Amino acid sequence: MKFIKKIIIKFYENNLDRKKIISQLRRYHEKKYINMELLSMLLGVFKVQETRVKDIMIPRSSMVIIKKNSTIDEILPLIINSSHSRFPVILENKDEIVGILLAKDLLKYIKKDNNNFNIEDIIRPSVIIPETKKLNILLSEFKSGRNHLAVVVDEYGGVSGLITIEDVLEQIVGDIID
Repeated sequence: MKFIKKIIIKFYENNLDRKKIISQLRRYHEKKYINMELLSMLLGVFKVQETRVKDIMIPRSSMVIIKKNSTIDEILPLIINSSHSRFPVILENKDEIVGILLAKDLLKYIKKDNNNFNIEDIIRPSVIIPETKKLNILLSEFKSGRNHLAVVVDEYGGVSGLITIEDVLEQIVGDIID
């Protein structure tokens, strides 16, 4: 019983401190010590600790994918029309992701004879994460793993979407216009 009481007290203290900090930040804004943009960013940092990947991911239905057996002539229009720089590569359906294609890796094939193009030579391993992961943990993993895109799976292992480092950063700094 004492153990549970200690946990409840610690939880209460942590939330109280958090509420105090947020309240103080709002007062700083009211007194013009910080502007609205900075207040929004600081509140975004707190939001990232609470938000799950599922809440902001790009849903499966909106994913722009590339099939593994695609030719470079089929891939280039997809890249140009989507304006994305990273793409999941699939076998037959969106649950069979075999890697990630970075648009920049195609540059060396543009002026060359494309007969020797093999997508397997340039796809990178995909990072798979659960949709329940917190954004602050994901951001840390993106930084340490030098990844910028992760495939999101549901509790059954099916692909439910994807998320980029840009999606996470936008929760802190607001929309990033490309």
